[in-house]
Amino acid sequence: MKINILDEASAELDDAFQYYEYEQENLGYRFISKFADALELIKFYPSGWHPLSQKVRRCLIKSFPYGIIYQVREDEIIIVAVANLHQKPNYWVDRIKK
Repeated sequence: MKINILDEASAELDDAFQYYEYEQENLGYRFISKFADALELIKFYPSGWHPLSQKVRRCLIKSFPYGIIYQVREDEIIIVAVANLHQKPNYWVDRIKK
């Protein structure tokens, strides 16, 4: 199944990488590696993660307080947000297509 990342989610991923890399050398790269691992799991098990609604799910990124918010469509998975779970909940809701 094809995975597409919204521009807003891509920017959040970049911001998280920059933050972690600033905090500790190579921590940003570990974050990206865990993100990639989570994407692979989502790709192979799209319905295997916590449902937030009928078509929207959240997969936690191991070892980091982030979740990948995604929407499953017929032939693709849309990454809606790379959300810091310690910040504003549900800020990404307006990105979801009904």
